[in-house]
Amino acid sequence: MKTYYGDREKCYSCYRPKSSCMCGYVNPIETKTKFVILMHPKEFKKVKNGTGHLTHLSLKNSELFVGIDFTNNGAINEIISTYQSYILYPSKDAINISVKSRDFEKNIDNTKDMAIFIIDSTWACSLKMIRESKNLQNIKHISFETSRVSQFKIKEQPAEYCLSTIESTLIVLELLKKWEIESLHKDDLDKFLNPFYKMIDYQIECIENSFRNAVRYREKNIN
Repeated sequence: MKTYYGDREKCYSCYRPKSSCMCGYVNPIETKTKFVILMHPKEFKKVKNGTGHLTHLSLKNSELFVGIDFTNNGAINEIISTYQSYILYPSKDAINISVKSRDFEKNIDNTKDMAIFIIDSTWACSLKMIRESKNLQNIKHISFETSRVSQFKIKEQPAEYCLSTIESTLIVLELLKKWEIESLHKDDLDKFLNPFYKMIDYQIECIENSFRNAVRYREKNIN
């Protein structure tokens, strides 16, 4: 699907300009776990480098909501009441799903349908979303440990350990597979970041072209 914003044609699926649409690189995967992406309005406007939409498109069993306060959101409240729900958020009480500890075994029940909420926002805005959304405050937090460094070359992360939404989601998927909560094919996981990498390549190419054009323009003025 596509729509128009001003005089620029845009894809209605990934919300990027049609000229840089990444939908062709998405390889949607099926999961037993429901993923719920909560996107801050500021992230919704980042059509050039936002990864929340790409994450949603890459997960067949996912829903995406845009907002800050989800307290009275009927669809979200139904998910919370129906599923064993968790929020991916590295708080001090978060369950570390990288290791199968006593805390993990006590709080993660893979016999029930699971929903994982992923907040697509900056750290400061994420905290505000949790603080204002009363329905999210009693949901257990999960986190993971990783030595990976974000490949988001066109965006400076606040710290070395920070990953983009789609990169974080991949690690969660890999851990769910490791603990046999999900049955996922390695090939699908290997392709999961393809639209992310293509988006970065496209942005780098645009930056390099802009630089070359600017250099040629300056040289022309000098002559």
